[in-house]
Amino acid sequence: MSISLVAALGNPGREYAGTRHNFGWFIVDAFTRHQGLTWQYQSQFEADVARWDRPGHRPCYFAKPLTYMNESGRSAAALARYYKIPTAEVAVCYDEFTIDLGLIKVSTTGSAGGHNGVASLLRTLGDGFARYRMGIGPKEPPQMDIKDFVLGKFTSSQQTLITESLDNYLNGLNLLLTSGVEQAMNTLNRRDPHEPDQP
Repeated sequence: MSISLVAALGNPGREYAGTRHNFGWFIVDAFTRHQGLTWQYQSQFEADVARWDRPGHRPCYFAKPLTYMNESGRSAAALARYYKIPTAEVAVCYDEFTIDLGLIKVSTTGSAGGHNGVASLLRTLGDGFARYRMGIGPKEPPQMDIKDFVLGKFTSSQQTLITESLDNYLNGLNLLLTSGVEQAMNTLNRRDPHEPDQP
């Protein structure tokens, strides 16, 4: 089953541009730019929307909800209802502080993990959507409040790493959208050798 809707999570407004919490917007902006797509504001969805007509697939819609992070699900659910897209064909692209910067994980189940945007989607769509989780960790300093960390900006060295890894992010997202969730999970969920074994 192919993905027909990609919701990129972030916050509108100049003060949030370039923050870790807007990483989903940054990557999806780069992806749509690479595909030559055009964004349009659509008030009925409270989102900027772009359409990708893929050969052999139904159209894929990209959305940047403008509802602020905590209400992202309201926008994504409105789009899914309008275009009759089942939850299993929705992918969400977002930042995750429990994963190291440069790593990507794909999953379809689980809790929101403290991410308010994902929590909103779980409330409106239910579980079962694909999650394109891009690491922004580790949280440094460890004692920093999570909200302060995710609303902070990447350091210059982190920005360099993101630039160097951009092809990986875009190729991974393309794999998810063209080959499906299972293939993306098998390819992208490589275990980090520095990650401790799970109990």
